[in-house]
Amino acid sequence: MIETGDLKRGVTIEVDGTLYQVLDFQHIKLGRGSAQVRMKLRDVKGGHTIERAFQAGTRFPRVTLEKRTVQYLYSEGSLYYFMDTASFEQFPVQEGQLGDAPQYLTDGLEVSLVFYEGDPIGVELPNSVVLTVTETAPGFRGDTAVSGTKPATTNTGHAVQVPLFVGVGQKVQVDTRTGQYIGRA
Repeated sequence: MIETGDLKRGVTIEVDGTLYQVLDFQHIKLGRGSAQVRMKLRDVKGGHTIERAFQAGTRFPRVTLEKRTVQYLYSEGSLYYFMDTASFEQFPVQEGQLGDAPQYLTDGLEVSLVFYEGDPIGVELPNSVVLTVTETAPGFRGDTAVSGTKPATTNTGHAVQVPLFVGVGQKVQVDTRTGQYIGRA
């Protein structure tokens, strides 16, 4: 069992028979009455997001998940295919189960595929990935790292703010937790 005081982002809990991943939470203490915990939860299997409030001290069943290192292969329609690097077994995963992961997936990227009772339910991305800029405004002579940013689109379709000196075709490192530019790769 896991209590509301032990919650962290990314923890998977079971609420009313449904698996949810904690996206965000806040402890709220009102003037009168007991404290509450307001949580933003993502349905692991369905992919939709809900917000719920619980009394502080509420206990939830902790869900045991299995993780395997897999390599992203390709997507076909709404299915994304991953291959286990040890057994070479392939696993299709629905787009709705991946959350915002598709905007960071590149061919051959190694991720952790998360399983619940033998079924794949999602992926855990590395903290940063290297993406190629495919679209951005041109840089001009004299642009420096501290003079500002401009919007850019990567090869996966992810939109990110980059420094003015970054041009089309350059590789950039992007933080998968925040979606922000880290540096050139």
